[in-house]
Amino acid sequence: MDKYLELQPGQILCLEHGDQNLYVELIQLVIARNLCWVRPLLLVENSCEPPILKDLRNASDLLWQVNLFRVALDTEVITYFHQLLAKEPQADSEPLAKQQLNHFIHQVWQTKQQDES
Repeated sequence: MDKYLELQPGQILCLEHGDQNLYVELIQLVIARNLCWVRPLLLVENSCEPPILKDLRNASDLLWQVNLFRVALDTEVITYFHQLLAKEPQADSEPLAKQQLNHFIHQVWQTKQQDES
């Protein structure tokens, strides 16, 4: 947990699963419970070239295990964020963003449960 104490609100974190990366903004650390409150920004599917970007800015915030995240490198996200920030979030994209985030988190959770058993 010590390495996570250096995290600061506003930092971009990444949760990797298979060929997908979920990029989030750190809102707050909940150190006593080893959790972090994060705001989803972008889901990147790296299974094809160019990668598929899914805008999750309209999805719900998450309270998730901090040890599953890593700090995202600036060079890793700058191109994605340039494309993302060039567009305003679509008001009608909220249900789709929530569905995509739910699906991703469900996959991560299932894999984590299988790894622990």
